[in-house]
Amino acid sequence: MDSTGGGVSYDRRMQPEVTVVIPTRNRWRLLSTSALPSALGQEGVEHEVIVIDEGSDDGTSSELMALDEPRLRLIRHDEPRGVAQARNAGIAAGRGAWIAFLDDDDLWAPRKLRAQIDAASAGRAAFAYTAAAWVDERRRFLHALAPPPAEQLAERLLRWNEIWAGGSNVLARTDVVRRLGGFDERLFQLADWDLWLRLALAGPAAAIDDVLVGYVVQPESMLLTDRRDVFAEFRYLVDKHRETGERLGAAPDAAKFVRWVAAGHLRAGRRRRAAATYARGAVATRRPGLLPRAAFALLGRRAFGAAREASRALRGDDPAKSAEAEPEWLERYR
Repeated sequence: MDSTGGGVSYDRRMQPEVTVVIPTRNRWRLLSTSALPSALGQEGVEHEVIVIDEGSDDGTSSELMALDEPRLRLIRHDEPRGVAQARNAGIAAGRGAWIAFLDDDDLWAPRKLRAQIDAASAGRAAFAYTAAAWVDERRRFLHALAPPPAEQLAERLLRWNEIWAGGSNVLARTDVVRRLGGFDERLFQLADWDLWLRLALAGPAAAIDDVLVGYVVQPESMLLTDRRDVFAEFRYLVDKHRETGERLGAAPDAAKFVRWVAAGHLRAGRRRRAAATYARGAVATRRPGLLPRAAFALLGRRAFGAAREASRALRGDDPAKSAEAEPEWLERYR
């Protein structure tokens, strides 16, 4: 292929503007219909796409090598090393001045990278992030969330990971990411949250209000398939950033983290796991308000959702405030 969708000539001898890093393992069906066309279909940029194959045995590497695509590069790990090490391998090999991360099942608007580079350059920012849409497995739009304000980002990230779909959202200066040491390889589920926080503390960010990322809600998510203790990761993250949090008067929201983990189990139909997570979390965080959630979780997603909507109504919350119109670019992935 001689050019990108945006008509920018590609020359192997030239340094690409952006490196896109995609880790994957045994998910060729998702990679080939989601992340790969999203990355290769970017318009208005000269970029390379590095896929890190984490020991796949479904023919992923063979399929990639068979593609006639000069922008595509493959790194093969014979054994899986974890998403943090996979992304770090892409960071080390990347030739672009900017680096962007994309999970193998997620989706991008065609001018996502161009918009982020322009916004970051205009604001002299070290990285950029956008609004994100949640879509189901059939790529049907569910809802969208606006990005947190850039000027408040560090303090907000100390409380919660508010860069939505962060593993597929952030574009950053490669030299800054390398100077920070890339992803912390002691983390698995929370490695992206940790790096975004360190980026926010290291320099200015640029927020883009347009919905340029599609986060695909999958039953195969890392939260549900990995057996490592995600609460141990959370404690490590808290300890790692404790001094900074004390200085800025912010700390990770433990009760919110409990709700996030339990909600993941509930989406997968694991009622007992969800209820147990809420119950243990109520004790650990001294938040008895989590106990009613444990009871509703045993009744299933529908009952839990109704209870949550009733609670929002009593508080005067308006769900429509966070709703966005479906972005037109999602249609190309159906």
